[in-house]
Amino acid sequence: MYRFLWTRQWVILALVSLLLIPTMIRLGIWQKHRYEERSARNQLVAEALHARPVPVEQVTGPGHAVTRKERYHTVTATGTFDTAHEVVVRRRTNADDEVGYHVLTPFVLDDGKVLLVNRGWIPADAPSQTAFPKIPAPPAGKVTVQGRLMPDETTAASGIKDIKGLPDRQVMLINSAEQARRLGKQVLGGYIEQTAPQAKDGTPEQISDPGKEDAPLNYAYMIQWWLFAAGVPYGFFVLVRREARARAEAAAEQEKAEEAEPAAV
Repeated sequence: MYRFLWTRQWVILALVSLLLIPTMIRLGIWQKHRYEERSARNQLVAEALHARPVPVEQVTGPGHAVTRKERYHTVTATGTFDTAHEVVVRRRTNADDEVGYHVLTPFVLDDGKVLLVNRGWIPADAPSQTAFPKIPAPPAGKVTVQGRLMPDETTAASGIKDIKGLPDRQVMLINSAEQARRLGKQVLGGYIEQTAPQAKDGTPEQISDPGKEDAPLNYAYMIQWWLFAAGVPYGFFVLVRREARARAEAAAEQEKAEEAEPAAV
């Protein structure tokens, strides 16, 4: 009854089924790892955003590389904005996916060190890409700012190419070491995304909080792939039983037809 399993068609189908099972299991394991990574990232972000604000120099200093655990931690700093050395970061989008600039302003602390402050997004409304855009002024005099601590940007992490030869006071990536060389001062590692005080008239537009990654979606995909892996042998078994039944019924019909032939004569 099951000799058909040795035919070329069924041998190929069996081999494909055997290959699909481990492939789907591996895809489920990969989705499991993605779920764990995203869950851990969401947990770190939530802890950082809800942690008590601390003075920035308790977390970072000149030459410090902001760690994954330190990222998004709310920090405070007191000093004055140095608008004369302000730069804009090109090709940045706002919440509505409009392309413009981020405004990066050096913030001089009481001890002379510099903290890079990303004050937010402005539209690219300059006459040309080479012209420096008009930027709303920050608060004058001594002020206390608050923001989310961020690591230096890299091409590998952001996917943004660090183009050289840009117009004066324009950059592609926020990098504290490069800004330290430009300013000739000690610059704290990383930078902050300013959250307070809020800009007058909403300009620059404040950078939104980091969203939660959809970890449950990866969990659902994990279950889905493993159900598919379990369904392959069951589906193969159903196909085999259906084929065997069809062949048995065909053989029975043929046998009846052969038995009926002499009587008809």
